[in-house]
Amino acid sequence: MQVLDSTIANVALPHMEGSLSATQDQITWVLTSYIVAAAIGTPLTGWLAGRFGRRQVFLVSVAGFTITSIACALSTSLVEMVGARLLQGLFGAALVPLSQATMLDINPPEKHAQAMAVWGMGVTVGPILGPALGGWLTDAHDWRWVFYVNVPIGAIAFAGIYAFMRETKPIARRLDVFGFGTLSIAIASLQLFLDRGEVQDWFGSIEIWIKLLTAIIAFAFFLAHTLTVETVSFFNPS
Repeated sequence: MQVLDSTIANVALPHMEGSLSATQDQITWVLTSYIVAAAIGTPLTGWLAGRFGRRQVFLVSVAGFTITSIACALSTSLVEMVGARLLQGLFGAALVPLSQATMLDINPPEKHAQAMAVWGMGVTVGPILGPALGGWLTDAHDWRWVFYVNVPIGAIAFAGIYAFMRETKPIARRLDVFGFGTLSIAIASLQLFLDRGEVQDWFGSIEIWIKLLTAIIAFAFFLAHTLTVETVSFFNPS
């Protein structure tokens, strides 16, 4: 459902414009906000799972993703929708890496390839089915159902994780705030550059140049910081 939501709203955008009083350019933020938030939240998943335990993070992520899906469906303005989509992307970011790690944990080594094939099938098929499912739900019911469809599946997933998944032992690890911050800025700027480039006439727009330069500078800081930390750790293992 997390990867499905990256494309399911595409065909519903024209129907959202009138309901949310948004222009054609403004309504694209419904897609952009989700993708950017998911891109920023994904690198944080490992630290959160280690700090609080995989099961707890998984439950919070599924619950948050389901609740924000309801918030998206109930939105009456573009601001509400974009805010809800940002939160939905942040909560949903952890679902893909955590589900992959869980699949590897619950299957013996000799079945890892088979488990990853099944897991990869879902991740691959999700974005492909998104536009078709979104179009059918929009035509047969209403655009709000492209978000309501997450609710029953989210509830079942939450119940299953709560009942059957065992908690992993938390590990006290320090979060590299500077590294995470620069990486987040670089990822968000790059995603905005790619997503908004076509709308803004690519390099004919100052906005696109700013986003590209921000991504390059932030990634340069992240790379320099990472290399410095690794060098210090190499020469001072203690």
